[in-house]
Amino acid sequence: MVRGLAIDGGRPRISERSDLRAVENLGLRLLRRLDPERAHDLSIRALNYGLATLPGPLTTPRLKTTLAGLNLPNPIGLAAGFDKNARAVAPLTRAGFGWIELGAATPRAQGGNAKPRLFRLTGDAAVINRFGFNNDGADAIASRLAKRHDGGVVGLNLGANKDSSDRARDFASVLDTCGAYVDFVTVNVSSPNTANLRDLQSADALRALLDAVMQARPDDLPVFVKIAPDLSQKQLEDITEVALHAGINAIIATNTTIARPALTSPHAVEQGGLSGQPLFDPSTRVLAALSRLTDGRLPLVGVGGIGSAAQAYTKIKAGACALQLYSALVFGGLSLVGEIARGLDALLKRDGFDNVAQAVGIEKDNW
Repeated sequence: MVRGLAIDGGRPRISERSDLRAVENLGLRLLRRLDPERAHDLSIRALNYGLATLPGPLTTPRLKTTLAGLNLPNPIGLAAGFDKNARAVAPLTRAGFGWIELGAATPRAQGGNAKPRLFRLTGDAAVINRFGFNNDGADAIASRLAKRHDGGVVGLNLGANKDSSDRARDFASVLDTCGAYVDFVTVNVSSPNTANLRDLQSADALRALLDAVMQARPDDLPVFVKIAPDLSQKQLEDITEVALHAGINAIIATNTTIARPALTSPHAVEQGGLSGQPLFDPSTRVLAALSRLTDGRLPLVGVGGIGSAAQAYTKIKAGACALQLYSALVFGGLSLVGEIARGLDALLKRDGFDNVAQAVGIEKDNW
């Protein structure tokens, strides 16, 4: 037990935590001297070489929860995109997350868009990417997933090849190849970096796509759908109706945005999806709107701009049963996962909640 936070697995003592954080901060400063994509690749390698402190899944009775029937030690998940190719599954399941999502995976390997395609907006605590579903392909990813023996809740983000003539078939194909090796899959119809992909969020297209995916899923595997933040109220209403009718198990709100709020970085002019702190408010508004529309009938995952325990708590109170983060790790490192978990546990205790589920959606009408 560490300050009321039980840890499954080894963990440094509190007296050591500041020293480890200082070492991590030094590593982050060094990585930020490199091209962002190169730095990201090195961070994946560092995880596999054992160069990061991995405390195991952080948990307390307050943080334990469920998402679409999946038992999570805590609600804090890793968003898709960090480990596209399932190269560091074992260390990531020990990095403090309650669950992780890999991918996006497409049926065939593809190189994605031309470089440079990843940009740090340090002054805005934000990131712009236009990767374009670069990945090793479903067969290679499935072969790695088939070898995992580490436990943990692991899911896969499904994508479509850029040149595909039948994107609905692509999603089902990846599910058929990889579905046996993961605990859930996410239908990604909201990436702004593959031409016309977001058109699949229209009611008719989404209905046909989800019907095909649900028919292909093995043994009632949970299927989530990830949506964009750049949607109207009518579009959210349509998506909610289609998701409920199709039997989707959860909605992830949201992906990156194509909008450009006031930003200070010269990289603000770059095309692609914006994530990080500027996404927090718009993604939370979408989350809360979905919470009002679904009214407890469908679990929601809050993602977009989470960089602190207070922001994680805000997402939960806006309607999220579980959370995901990614961009904040670029600036805060993996230690941020534990900081958010400990802080969230303290906030729940402060407000008298015995479990995080009790706080879900209590302030959805404030957004």
